[in-house]
Amino acid sequence: MTPEQVQTLIAAGLPDAQVTVSGQEGHFEAVVVCASFAGLSRLKREQMVNATVRQEITSGALHALSIRPMTPEEWAQKHPNA
Repeated sequence: MTPEQVQTLIAAGLPDAQVTVSGQEGHFEAVVVCASFAGLSRLKREQMVNATVRQEITSGALHALSIRPMTPEEWAQKHPNA
């Protein structure tokens, strides 16, 4: 899989999210900024993202996915000039 393919899958499953994926050879990091994460624990947020790529993880096409889930407000606090 490519970062673009992973990004497309996550974006399709979380249409209100802004998704950036980096990595290679089945090991990726996804930064997912989504208003739907508001009020949810980090675990619940990660479960939402994992659900979008579950089939690829099960098939072995995707070996590892590190997830950084944030609300737009959390993103703005960490990246005030973005």
